[in-house]
Amino acid sequence: MGIISWIVWGLVIGLIARLLLPGRQSIGLLWTIVLGIGGAVIGGLLATALGVGDADEFDFGSFLIAVATSMLLLYLVIRFTADRAGRAL
Repeated sequence: MGIISWIVWGLVIGLIARLLLPGRQSIGLLWTIVLGIGGAVIGGLLATALGVGDADEFDFGSFLIAVATSMLLLYLVIRFTADRAGRAL
C-alpha cells in the first residue's frame, strides 16, 4: 500500500502545484505525479530539517513546503523544456 499512497500523494501535490503556477503547462499526468512525488520528498526532507514538519505524520507546514517545492520543480522543468525547444516562456 505504501507505493500507491506515494503515487496518489504525488498526484495531489503535483495537481495543486500545477493549479497554483500561472500559465500553461504542457506536461502529462505521469510528469505531474513525478514532480509531485519529487516535491513531496524534497519538501518533506526540508521541512523536517528546518523543524517545521515531522516525518511520521501529516502537518500543514510540510504540506505547504511540498507544494512550493513541487511548484519550483515544475517551473524548472517548464523553463528547461522551453529553452531546449527554443521557445520563450
